[in-house]
Amino acid sequence: MPIIYDEAHRAFKLDTPHTSYVIAITDDEGFLGHAYYGASVSDTDLSHLLRIDEPPFVPSKNDRERGSFLDSFPSEYPGNGVGDYREGAVSVRDADGHTAVSPLYVGYRIEKGKPDLPGLPATFGSGDECETLLIFADDRSLDLHFTLRYTVFSDLDVIARSVIAENHSDKPIYLTKIMSASIDMDDRDYKMRTLHGSWARERVPGLADISYGKQGVGSVRGESSHQANPFIALESANATETEGEIYAFHLVYSGNFIAQVEKSQFDSLRVMVGINPQEFCWKLEPGETFDAPELVMTYSNEGRGKMTRTLHDLYRGHLIRSPHRSQKRPILINNWEATYFDFDTEKLLQIARVAKECGIEMLVMDDGWFGHRSSDDSSLGDWVVNENKLPGGLKYLVDEVNKIGLKFGIWFEPEMVSPDSDLYRAHPDWAIAIPGREACLSRCQLVLDLTRQEVRDYAYESLAAILRSANISYLKWDMNRQLSDLGSAALPADRQGEISHRYMLAVYEMQERLVHDFPDLLFENCSGGGARFDPGMLYYSPQIWCSDDTDAAERLIIQEGTEMCYPLSSMGAHVSICPNHAVGRVTPFGTRANVALAGTFGYELDITKLSDEEKSQVREQVKLYHKYNDLVREGDYYRVASYAENRLWDCWEVVSKDKSEALVTYVQVLGRPNVHSRNLRLLGLDGSRRYRVYIQNDDSCQAEEAEEIYRGDTLMHAGIQMPPLWGDFRSALIHLTAADQ
Repeated sequence: MPIIYDEAHRAFKLDTPHTSYVIAITDDEGFLGHAYYGASVSDTDLSHLLRIDEPPFVPSKNDRERGSFLDSFPSEYPGNGVGDYREGAVSVRDADGHTAVSPLYVGYRIEKGKPDLPGLPATFGSGDECETLLIFADDRSLDLHFTLRYTVFSDLDVIARSVIAENHSDKPIYLTKIMSASIDMDDRDYKMRTLHGSWARERVPGLADISYGKQGVGSVRGESSHQANPFIALESANATETEGEIYAFHLVYSGNFIAQVEKSQFDSLRVMVGINPQEFCWKLEPGETFDAPELVMTYSNEGRGKMTRTLHDLYRGHLIRSPHRSQKRPILINNWEATYFDFDTEKLLQIARVAKECGIEMLVMDDGWFGHRSSDDSSLGDWVVNENKLPGGLKYLVDEVNKIGLKFGIWFEPEMVSPDSDLYRAHPDWAIAIPGREACLSRCQLVLDLTRQEVRDYAYESLAAILRSANISYLKWDMNRQLSDLGSAALPADRQGEISHRYMLAVYEMQERLVHDFPDLLFENCSGGGARFDPGMLYYSPQIWCSDDTDAAERLIIQEGTEMCYPLSSMGAHVSICPNHAVGRVTPFGTRANVALAGTFGYELDITKLSDEEKSQVREQVKLYHKYNDLVREGDYYRVASYAENRLWDCWEVVSKDKSEALVTYVQVLGRPNVHSRNLRLLGLDGSRRYRVYIQNDDSCQAEEAEEIYRGDTLMHAGIQMPPLWGDFRSALIHLTAADQ
């Protein structure tokens, strides 16, 4: 059984295929203690790790030092204001203005499968795939009840955690903080891994020493954000892709969050992740419950690579629900960088005709098709087709694109409103704003108050009406600004602190309606690029636009950080024109394609302006996509080298689950004189099998040729040589197939 309760020792033990997690309960007081998380162990009684048989002892033995005990006890879900001066996982304000809270154990239940989280995205699994532990803990003074949920997956080293708070008193209680999970452990010279960034520089891998006090990442922007990802990991000092300990924590949530590590005076670490308490205060009426978002945790003692592959398998198998999850996506061409706002029906049809000739399968019409929008300063909210641009309307355009032989997709930004719009002029109170305070514009737009049912109904029906009006196969849902001026005309004063979370619940509600009403739609989330690239969004869309920076060299680091947690099949990646519109860089056409092949693959350019030679290259790139995408989408990902660390070259590998095939992508970022060939030690192969090795450089449009046949152990331990390539930003694909097939 993956979850057991050892009644004699008052301990819970949760086992995944290669890890164990142990919770122990003190005998008299009911303090929930975190005893162990790591590689699989046999024993259940690990109470010695709580240090309760040494000074200051438990309060039942030494009540005069209760504060000293609480301030060092490794708590499973620590409260606030009762003597533990480290950060608490939950805090409140009761009817008398007091803030103390202390959950103590009262009981448990173990059940097959995994219960849903109402209104929230969460991992899923059947009774054969997972088991769930529910631990019940109460603050008896407040009559506030907590349910700590732990789900263990039978095939993955993953534990999913969440918390439910329920007010059993006869007075309202205000939750001012509720973390999804907390974990205490001894520091063993760990470092803190995060993914930081900015617009066009999302998810850059970061590694920092852990000092005394609090450190971490977070967002109060109303989205998970460009600047931080809801991910944090502890890494042992010697950790690499293949060696060392990793504790990883990932929040399945798309709004404000905090992921924090606190080092105490006793060299213990407290990791907690959840909704950011800044801008958060939730009024819990008598009888009401609050569900915190889900956190997924994984432990690896085989380096970052094992962590990465575990998260990839979790999200592909237990989070993404779309029917497109395991399907090859159509190669699309988006007109944004081709035309920006300057397009009409004929221009789009010109692009579609040439795209069809090159093997592209879908045309996506981006921003600028509605209202009187010819720049980004008007018309959001007025979702009516601009027939000056699109004579005959949207259906005519879509039908003509379909006649050419392409599917059709469309861009939408349903969460926003422009001050220059009919919608805003009719309903200025529908925008999030604080009365009497000048609104903060961003990209010349405001945010609709989706916490109001009538507002989100309008936004959703505007979107749905467009989708029903024509044969639309794909939707790109964008969000181009963050939340500020948090005020809702529909909420009372003591609920204004609920806006950010209610907003996120509203977005989830709308997207749930979308996937229910349009189950076959290929749906891609986007937020000014990658500002909502998080597990919460993957629950609704199988892919997310990775970044507005489409430059192949810039994308190396962006995609490296993204691929650390997210499956390649979820990563929107396109080939764009040069000089690149974000940085002005010129890179070989082949390298741009090789980098984009690591994601969903598509084009972001005016294909009508390409030379015949470039169009020929597009045709060859399309063939490569169809040849390799099943492997890229479903295979195991390995990081051979990190451009984020070495700043010279990059290399990653995808290996099929049965280890019969692999694709290695090599990118020489900077050419250098007088250097030898570079040794590539591959990963994840079957050491006993023989592999044919094919190499194709980025400037080759010819069929790949077999170079050599090697054993898998030779390729992994001795490696192969990659000769220097002539020029900067050059690349090669190395294709391995089992010689016994």
